[in-house]
Amino acid sequence: MLLRLVPEFELRRDVVPWLAAQGWPAALDTSENSSALYIVNVERNGKIIYTWKGSQRNTHIGLYDLQSKQNEHLYTFEKDLHIISCSVNNERTLLAVSFRHYTEDETASQLLQSVSKYLTLLIEIHPINNVRVLKAVDSCVRVQFLYPVEDRNASTESRLLLVSEDKYIEQFDIRVVAEEHKVVIQKSGQLPRAKVADDLVWAQWDMMEQRLFYIVPKESKSTLRCVQFYPDENFNSILESHLDISLNDTQLKLVNFGYDYCQDQDVASKSLNLQVFTSKAGGLCVCCSLACDTPDEITYSIYFLHKDYYVAAYLPGQFLHLLNIQHPDLLCHSLFLTGEDARIDTLQNYPIRSPLVSTILDCEAGSLYAVSISDSTLLQLLQKSKQDSERLAALHCALLYFQHTEDLEMQIIRWISENLSTCHSFDPIQEFIVASLYCRMCPETQNLDKLLPYTSLLDWIGVVPGVICATDIISLPVLEFQNSKGFWEKLNSNLESVKYAEPQLHYHNNVLRREWRNLSEEREERRTTAYLRNIFENAKKVLSHLDTWDSEARLVPLFEEEDYQQQLLMGLMVAQLKDHLMRHLQYVGKKKIDQIVLDYVANLLNLIHRIMKEVWRRYQLHSCVFCFDERGSAGEFAVFHIMSRILEAANGMCMPLPPGFHTLHLGLGVRCLPLHTLLHYIDIGVLQLTETCVRKLLKDLDDTEQNEKLKLSIVMRLPEALGQKVRQFWNHPINANLIARKYVKVLLENLGNRQCSRSIPERFSVPVEFLPLNYLTSMLTEIENQGVHPYEKQDHVNARFVEEMALKHTMTFLGLKYS
Repeated sequence: MLLRLVPEFELRRDVVPWLAAQGWPAALDTSENSSALYIVNVERNGKIIYTWKGSQRNTHIGLYDLQSKQNEHLYTFEKDLHIISCSVNNERTLLAVSFRHYTEDETASQLLQSVSKYLTLLIEIHPINNVRVLKAVDSCVRVQFLYPVEDRNASTESRLLLVSEDKYIEQFDIRVVAEEHKVVIQKSGQLPRAKVADDLVWAQWDMMEQRLFYIVPKESKSTLRCVQFYPDENFNSILESHLDISLNDTQLKLVNFGYDYCQDQDVASKSLNLQVFTSKAGGLCVCCSLACDTPDEITYSIYFLHKDYYVAAYLPGQFLHLLNIQHPDLLCHSLFLTGEDARIDTLQNYPIRSPLVSTILDCEAGSLYAVSISDSTLLQLLQKSKQDSERLAALHCALLYFQHTEDLEMQIIRWISENLSTCHSFDPIQEFIVASLYCRMCPETQNLDKLLPYTSLLDWIGVVPGVICATDIISLPVLEFQNSKGFWEKLNSNLESVKYAEPQLHYHNNVLRREWRNLSEEREERRTTAYLRNIFENAKKVLSHLDTWDSEARLVPLFEEEDYQQQLLMGLMVAQLKDHLMRHLQYVGKKKIDQIVLDYVANLLNLIHRIMKEVWRRYQLHSCVFCFDERGSAGEFAVFHIMSRILEAANGMCMPLPPGFHTLHLGLGVRCLPLHTLLHYIDIGVLQLTETCVRKLLKDLDDTEQNEKLKLSIVMRLPEALGQKVRQFWNHPINANLIARKYVKVLLENLGNRQCSRSIPERFSVPVEFLPLNYLTSMLTEIENQGVHPYEKQDHVNARFVEEMALKHTMTFLGLKYS
């Protein structure tokens, strides 16, 4: 099962043994009346209120504390009552109870008496003293005590919400005094009360954050409002948002105001299935399911999403939809499962509630479950999926939900290395790197998640089987508060950033790619500007910021070498990402942004190294792959292929590579590829000639016919600057001839239109009667004497050297011996 349900509380496990030990064995007999033992409410901090019937059909109320794992008996009614709603205050001195005033087995004459159908009582229970009637009406009433902040001293005032079936909510203020080891309600006549909301058709209580959400119907649209209750103040209406939902004819639906599963099940079939979810990071979303005229279709909507990560929509026996609502613009980031993959064996009963963050309450079974995503099931889903949409959604879910757990990361890398060619709609290496960076960096700074890229995809042209999705832009909610902190301040910041955001707020590489290409093509003498010096200083900071290689790092023989192109790209990425963040995070400060950017680029390089290390370990390679005296193994060829895909992914996203990547890649290519394929890869840019690798190749390989062909092919393809550095390491006539030809070419190009002013010398180093050669050597000597030397650091390259090479080459060509 993708969703893992761990029972935090079970009536049979956590309550029934205690009841038996206390002498209430009748509570174990649930065959006569399925409601003999059931949950009626979940208070803040996991205090669970339940009720059961005693041997005399008395009605008892108990409390289980999730933190202490202890049961406590709160109160006993000497009658057989059907408890509808119950709540206890934070100090456990007051109990509010709502119940039917008569039982089903009462006679008709009793029902005709002029009594109200429902009673709501306020009871002193420390110790048990007085009972006060709060409501005696013919409509159902729910009760809920407000809870102050945690770790606050005992209060002399409690506040109680009453929610009426007549569609209004009011608050009672209850003052208590301590008298002779007991707490009693002050006898001051009627309790002060205040109207909180009216004309509502739906309400939800957020017990953890002490918020009341409710909906008031309008003609065409409905209005969602939120009232925030404060520990030491009154309540304030703080949010208002219009929803495109028609609710005029629906029955009142209550969420998290206690659990009367008989009535709730009846109301659920006639009312809106809607719930609000919030997160501490300032995220809020409204999820609702509407009735559909088509029997085989289910329609559900999610409104104004901000930073809530995942919401699960589940229909038992049909589907499980895990919505990635942090990034709702791409449907492929949400996971839609059907059949066996969507099955959750534990959830068979109705109704089901979510009273606390990431919890599910099965009211009928009397069980409270902690809900989490199963990493093992998610990995199995990733490995067995045949659809790109499922693969992509599972990959992002694993990275986003589980952050960067090393073992999980290792298994994902292994999956990527085995499925490079099976994903057609996205590049798994790109998605792994971009999503991993996003998950690593975004928790550091607020609003950073809106500025960093989270996917390599610009859009999604595929489909998700079974899902038809429509995304509409809705009006943003209105917030009304002053000097509010915590959740509301963060939500307001999220809304403001959406309101004033640029069309493309996430960082992208278009400008980076263009600037890198322009600077790469500049001539050497132009690379000393102050701008470039700053770029390379950025690169040095990144390299010094890399994690110290651990003991396994040398498992992959990456060389810490100079790589102009990659250092240029590193420095440019730092500069441009810094400018991007400075435009939108000015309040963070330059020093913090500098640190964020360096962390980002360094983590990028470390992630590529992490992929390399896992692949290296998997194929059991070692440092001998950088020797050229034998051919590569099948494992080396597999690693070469993966490195080629890493290079392709990096080029596609314009991302820098770790120092030495191109050297190692070329070394594996020399060992694994046929010569014609090797040269083709070099010509099209898949393999890049590096000084370290070419120098080692020229020095270490002997001059067999095959090796000569390889060396010559490499030397012929060397860029001019690199060729001057490494050709001298191949002591061979062919190489000497190439050096001489290059020398003549460059010398004559540098000469330009300059004319020789001196006469031709009469004597040469070797007596030659071949006049063209005489003329060439005399011209070269004259140019040298004028100071035009292209090879100043190589003293053995001069006109005399050219003359020697020309004679040797000519004699060899004619088949004559040269002496």
